[in-house]
Parts: sequence; C-alpha cells; structure tokens
Amino acid sequence: MEMLIVVTIIGVMVGVAFPSITAGLETLRLRSASDSIVSSLNSALNLADRRQTPVEIRIDKEANRLTMASAVPGYQREVVLSDGVVIEKIHPAIPQLDEREPRVFLVHPGGTVPRIGIEIRNRKNARRLVMVDPITGVAQVREMAP
Repeated sequence: MEMLIVVTIIGVMVGVAFPSITAGLETLRLRSASDSIVSSLNSALNLADRRQTPVEIRIDKEANRLTMASAVPGYQREVVLSDGVVIEKIHPAIPQLDEREPRVFLVHPGGTVPRIGIEIRNRKNARRLVMVDPITGVAQVREMAP
C-alpha cells in the first residue's frame, strides 16, 4: 500500500514537471541555434575583412541550414539547425522572390555589409531574429514577441 502511494506521488510530480522541462529544452534549442548562426555569420564577416576575400552566405529555408563559402582553401561552414527549430523568414523580404529558393548574400572585402536577418522559430512558437547590423558589421540576436 505504501509503495502504491509513493509511486502515485512520483507520477504526479513527473506529470507536473514534464511540461516545464520540455519548454526549457525548446528554449535551449532555440538559443543554441541562434548562437550558432551568430557565430557563423561573424566568422564569415571577419574572414572577408581580414583575408580580403569575398564570402558567400547561402540561407536555405527549405533545407533549414546556412552555408558560408569562400575562395580561401578549406573555408566552408555549414549550420544545420537542430530538430524543432526552423527558419521562419529571411529579411529583407523581396516580394518577387520565391521563399522556397535559397537566398544568397555576398560579403565583399571593404564593401558595405549586407543587411541580413534570419527569423527562427521553435515548436513553442518562440521566435528570435538574428541580424547583421550594417553599421557595425556584427551579427546579433533579438528576441521577438510570439
């Protein structure tokens, strides 16, 4: 009888705690994805500036990934977003463009930094906007209202 009560209490505790734990995991996945995007974008921008070589940034919404490539031997970076995190929008929006097609941005050494914004979303509809500030040339994260 005592064992049945203990098992029931544990079951109730797990039932109460489970939604909080899953919400926390979804938040961690979103934060990890946004940090990976920021890191990769900053790496590409620094490479263009320091090595004086153009860098191509390809954002593929359908495949849920970003690819950075350059003529520098061995420089190819890819960010595949974790399960449950998707690319919602790519900014700036271009009305004539099919959203399913990958968007390509070129970073030229000594040139103007392109305005890039990547809106990502998790299963709980929490959203973040990773954007490159064209003034400072640094990628940063902004939380968005659901």
